[in-house]
Amino acid sequence: MKQEINQLLQKEADAILNIPKTNNFEAVIDLIYKSVHENNGKLIASGMGKAGQIAINIATTLSSTGTPAVFIHPSDAQHGDLGLIQKNDVLLLISNSGKTREIVEFFYLARNLYSNLPVIVITGNPVSELGELADVTISTGNPAEVCPLGMAPTTSTTVMTVIGDILVVQLMHKINFSKESYAKLHHGGYLGTKARGIQ
Repeated sequence: MKQEINQLLQKEADAILNIPKTNNFEAVIDLIYKSVHENNGKLIASGMGKAGQIAINIATTLSSTGTPAVFIHPSDAQHGDLGLIQKNDVLLLISNSGKTREIVEFFYLARNLYSNLPVIVITGNPVSELGELADVTISTGNPAEVCPLGMAPTTSTTVMTVIGDILVVQLMHKINFSKESYAKLHHGGYLGTKARGIQ
């Protein structure tokens, strides 16, 4: 088992290192910064299934580090949650295939509200429908899943999480987000006391 675990770790690490390093990362940071920090909008993240869980993580981490963000479930969007979207917002849609039906529908519903709403897509298939529709697309590199069936989202969600971490860190740098700023947004728990210098 130890040998297999080492092999799994290596495959996951290789997938992370093979994320395409393109100028699209910088374009996404600039787009989020303009929408949220210059135009007083927010980031709206969405995804279906496991990708949705990654979208939740990205949204909550962005919010706690100075970039307001929320998650909208694509199905709930069709039952009234579209009302959360405002004209200065930016969408972050996550779909490994780039053709998840609920996410494609969400794209068109959001654009029907605001035709100029900027859209960012994270996908393993940048030439997919969503990849082509987006203003900026970040490719995961489409790694093979370490799942023995090659089906369950495993490696794909690992690289999505890492891409989210990159966006969070780069935005923290861009807005000069400090430890003092973090303490104001994260008051409770161990991290809150640590940010306020209380050990």
